[in-house]
Order: sequence, then C-alpha cells, then structure tokens
Amino acid sequence: MHGENRTIPPIDEKKTAELICNFLKDNLNQSKTEGAVIGLSGGLDSSTTAYLCARAFGKDKILGIIMPSETTSREDVQDAVKVAESLGIEYETVEVDGLIEPFKDLCSHSDEGYNTVLAGANLKARIRMMILYYHANAMKRLVVGTGNRTELLVGYFTKYGDGGVDILPIGDLYKNHVRALASYLQVPVEIIEKAPTAGLWAGQTDEDELGMKYETLDRLLYLMVDKKLGDQEVAYELKIPLEEVLRIKRMVRSAEHKLKPAPIAAVR
Repeated sequence: MHGENRTIPPIDEKKTAELICNFLKDNLNQSKTEGAVIGLSGGLDSSTTAYLCARAFGKDKILGIIMPSETTSREDVQDAVKVAESLGIEYETVEVDGLIEPFKDLCSHSDEGYNTVLAGANLKARIRMMILYYHANAMKRLVVGTGNRTELLVGYFTKYGDGGVDILPIGDLYKNHVRALASYLQVPVEIIEKAPTAGLWAGQTDEDELGMKYETLDRLLYLMVDKKLGDQEVAYELKIPLEEVLRIKRMVRSAEHKLKPAPIAAVR
C-alpha cells in the first residue's frame, strides 16, 4: 500500500497548458472584458501565469505591472522585466513604498513586534492588489492571480491582497507542477530554479517561512487533502515527525476562511 501510488501524479504539461488557456479565454469572454492585468514579481508563479496569458490572449491584451519596494531584490525586478520583454507584453513599474508610508502613523495600537511586521507585509500585498485593480478597472480588464494550490491550501497568501483577484489559472497546481509547466512553457531557467520569495521583508524566502521544502509540502498536502490519509500514515510515508504533519494540518484548517466569501449572518 505504500510507495509509488502515494506520490503526486505528474501532469501532462501540454494538456495542462491547453486546459488553462481555454479557461483563461472562457473567463475573458464571459466577463465581457478586454484583456488581463497581472502583477509581475519575477518569480516562478507570476512568470508561468504570464506565459500562459500570452498564449491564451496574445501579447496585446496583457499589461504586466512590476511593483517593487525596498525589500524587493534587484534580481527579481530584472527577472520581471525579462519576462515582459521576452513575451513582448506592455509593462510598467509602480514603486509601492511611497504608498505604504502614510499608513505607518495610522495605528496607535501597534508595537514593533511580529504582528506589526505581519501587518506591514499584508498592507504591501493589499496595496499591490489596489494598483492592479485600478489599472484593470480603468482598462476594462481582469486581474489574473498567480496563486498555486500549495499556497492556497496552507493560506500562504494575503486575504484581499495577492488573494484578491478575478481568476486563478494555476490555482489547482501544486508548486512542483507549476515548475514542470514552466519548463514546458520555456520560462527562463534561472527563474524556475531560484528560491521562491514573496519579497515582503528583507531576506524572506517562502520555504524558510513555511518551515518546509515545497517538494515535501506538496506531497504532504497531496496525501492529507487529496488522498485523505491519517496523520500517522502521512508522517510514515514522508518519514517526517508527526508534529510537522499536525503543524501543516493546523495551517490548512486556519486557511479555510481565506478561501471562502465573508460569512453572512442568517436572520431571515
């Protein structure tokens, strides 16, 4: 019962690309909009999404927006520009630090602890969302999100920030599936291979913050969520401590509200 049947099945990259492109075209047609706006971070997910959008819509219907801050690496900005130029799509750069600054004196209840750092990181993501939607509304376009299944399941996104989008074309793909699809789409190899980061504070990387490599996390989520194995069995399959399985399980449960609309009190 153990072994290969418990590993994440590989995707058919060609078929997956076709399915996602059809999904993108259908949503554009149904929404009666005229194109897409996408945030370009220079990372794997946004780059892969941009390549898919270019296939689905053509380069003239896409606007890429690069939104660096003081914590954004020069490499990420260069990679974002590289993606836009290689696809031939229109792009622009909007610096976000000046937009964040006025918020720093708004809340007298904050301190210099972790919650303040987190609030600042979430604010940065939400300001980026507003920039994307301002452009999308002005141009009658959709905001295309870049979240993958791994991040969505564990809540590794900001509610009404990078989670505030119109559609999620790679939202059903685990991180390592996205990597395989990126290779098929010929996303630059240096983008595929570099350490994922949200760039929300200096030195931040996704895997450090999540406390687990994506390869392990993908398989853990597959066994836990898709195969519905028990906690002990997941730990046994992955040869990791049970405490790690339970930690991720708590993250999944805590993230459930982020994937649902705001609850409405039933009074009628």
